[in-house]
Amino acid sequence: MDFINKHYKAILWSIPFVSFLLHFHVFNLDLIGIHVWRQTETQTVINNFYKESLNIFNPHVNAPADTDRIFRMEFPFMQWLFALFYKIFGPHIIISRVLTFLTGLFSVYGMFHLCNSISRNRAMATICAWCFNFSPVFYYYTVNPMPDNMALCFAIWSIAMFCSYINEGRITHVLWSGIFLGLATLLKLPFILYGVFALTFVILQLKKRQLTQKQLLQITSIYILSIMPAIAWYATVLPHWNNGIVKGVLDTKQTTGELIGILNKTLISILPELLINYGSVLFFLAGFFFLMNNKMYRSKYFLPFLSLSIGILFYYFFEINMITTVHDYYLFPFLPLIFIITAFGASSLMNLPSKNIHILCLTCLAILPVTAFLRADSRWDTKDPGFNTTYYNYKQQLRDLVPENAYCIAGNDVSHYILLYYIDRKGWTFDNNELSSEQLNYYISKGAKYLFLDSHIDNKADIKAHLSEKIFDQGTLRVYKLK
Repeated sequence: MDFINKHYKAILWSIPFVSFLLHFHVFNLDLIGIHVWRQTETQTVINNFYKESLNIFNPHVNAPADTDRIFRMEFPFMQWLFALFYKIFGPHIIISRVLTFLTGLFSVYGMFHLCNSISRNRAMATICAWCFNFSPVFYYYTVNPMPDNMALCFAIWSIAMFCSYINEGRITHVLWSGIFLGLATLLKLPFILYGVFALTFVILQLKKRQLTQKQLLQITSIYILSIMPAIAWYATVLPHWNNGIVKGVLDTKQTTGELIGILNKTLISILPELLINYGSVLFFLAGFFFLMNNKMYRSKYFLPFLSLSIGILFYYFFEINMITTVHDYYLFPFLPLIFIITAFGASSLMNLPSKNIHILCLTCLAILPVTAFLRADSRWDTKDPGFNTTYYNYKQQLRDLVPENAYCIAGNDVSHYILLYYIDRKGWTFDNNELSSEQLNYYISKGAKYLFLDSHIDNKADIKAHLSEKIFDQGTLRVYKLK
């Protein structure tokens, strides 16, 4: 621990350097990999803010072209902000990747500040930042444009600032905490749960009569005003969401056994492998042991963190049927809690007198970048990008085939985003070969001029009747002009 404490600045500065080197080959890649559908959805909104309108209340996607294409889910602050940088530097995916990477670094240093505030131990805080940065799930998404990254960043800084208030009593820290909480909630609704930390602390202080009426009024006013924009936004858009997120497990077709199977795989595979990193599992387990052994439940931070943990667990079990074992980025709210425990376990182990344990701990810390790289890097596989590789390999040629304002039909695309993103056109998508002659005729009546096809429905006579000429044929992809 003395070594880490003495060189903590150098270690902190090494985090962006090491991470940048490991991610260097990714920055210039177009969007591929796990959850490329979510990335292309986000990037499509960024592109349309840049090309069409910067009205932040009207984020546009590319389909369906016979509507206004306005798509309101999370508040698109991140997408809008990235589009401003596109206005300055031009539209290139590297801008989105670099901005997302920088957002991740703010998250890392937020974890340092948070852990340092609650532990008053720079070495422990440094370990926390290091381990957090090389969580494989964070490592993967920290260069992929998704609003979850920025929401996590703001949530971390929200409780970090409130911990600074607990230590120093300055109301400006509460103000910043409220602002960060409001932004995190706007970006991703589940992060409103991070307000439970401050709420629990306030309730405990009231019970101990250690909070004046003025302080209570200040804190509650700041937090209520901070989250009001998010409440107003989601009250407007939630009724229009046509997915299972709103009802969660209350409207699931999965059996109890299947839900238990999801939980089981999350605990034995996703948690150690993706969220923690195998190299940090020892620290995480040790953290629970030392929390009890050192009676950390007496700490003034224990009950606020426990309440936050219960709130996030409630969110997980409510959405377990939607998260399943696939949507790992839905588990972002767990990361700060996981790595505070991990850092506490690591620092407790390294305070033991055994030199062998010190060597083991330092070895585990040193291999974290390697294990994160080995687990996540295969997700950026250009030979298997997560969709028809022809779109990736011939992206510019496909875009050059079609006039910029031409409406296109593309399939098969279950995501409704990936293919139109890659050809950079507005239009319609279909999946599972479900494009009928009637639908095709309707799209043509609305202005469709081209059909991008990787199925064999062009062999059907009623579909052939609408095709003019084939202008591209490569791999399994064919492009037709429409009559």
